[in-house]
Amino acid sequence: MSSEPIASAGKAPILEVKGIGKRFGGLTALSDVSFSIAAGEIYGLIGPNGAGKTTLFNVLTGIYRQDEGRVRFRGEALEDPTPDRIATLGIARTFQNIRLFANLSAVENVMIGRHVRTHAGVVGAILRNAGTRAEEAAIERRAHELLRYVGIAQRGNELARHLSYGDQRRLEIARALATEPRLLALDEPAAGMNATEKVELRKLLESIRADGVTILLIEHDVRLVMGLCDRVLVLDYGRKIAEGVPKEIQKDPRVIAAYLGKPREEGEP
Repeated sequence: MSSEPIASAGKAPILEVKGIGKRFGGLTALSDVSFSIAAGEIYGLIGPNGAGKTTLFNVLTGIYRQDEGRVRFRGEALEDPTPDRIATLGIARTFQNIRLFANLSAVENVMIGRHVRTHAGVVGAILRNAGTRAEEAAIERRAHELLRYVGIAQRGNELARHLSYGDQRRLEIARALATEPRLLALDEPAAGMNATEKVELRKLLESIRADGVTILLIEHDVRLVMGLCDRVLVLDYGRKIAEGVPKEIQKDPRVIAAYLGKPREEGEP
C-alpha cells in the first residue's frame, strides 16, 4: 500500500475507550461502553440492529460528542474532537451508506481523501505555482496507487456512480486510506457484496493490516467477522454484553440470545 509501511506498535493499545455514554433526548444509545484495541488488530463490532454500533463509530470519529466517558488515541485524549481533526490524527472511516462524490471519477474521489495531508494553501491553489503543481501530481499518482491496491485500477477514470456496488465499497476504502490512517474504521464494508467479492474483501483487509493499519470493523456478516477478526465486541441496546476472541463469542449465551438467535434446546434438530 505504501512505500514505507507503518510499523505496528506490538500489543500497545492504539485506541482506549472508557465509560462512553450517549443519549438522544430520553433515548440512551450507548451506556458505559469500554474497550481497547491493540495496534495491529482487526477488531470486530457486532450486535443486532439498533445496538448502538454506528453511534459508537460516530462518537469515535467526531461526528457525535459523548455525554460521558473518554477516548484516547495513541495515548492522547480526544478532547472536543471534530471529524477533520480526527482524520488528521490518523483515524479514517467509511460509512454504512456509501458517501462518494457520484459525479466525480474514482481517482478524483481518492484525491479528495488526501486533503488532510496536503500543504498547499489558498495562495498556492490560486497562483498554481510549481510547488502546488508538483503536490497535485504526487496526489494523483498516490490515488492511482491506492486504486490498484484495492483492486480497481482499471476503473480510475470512470464516474463513481457507474461503478458496481462492490467496487464503490472498495473505492471508499481507497479514499479512506488516502488519509494515511493508523486506525481504519469500516462500517459494513461487505454490504451488497457477493460471496466472491467478500473473499476478495477479506484478503484486502488482511493486506491493510499487514501494512500496519489497525482495523475496527462493523459487519453484519457474522461468518466474515468470526473468520477475520482477532477479537470481537458485542453491543446490545447500547451496552457491552461480551468481548473476546471469536471462538468465545460464538459460544457466549448472551450473544446467542441477543444477536445470533435463540439457542436450540437439547434434542432439537
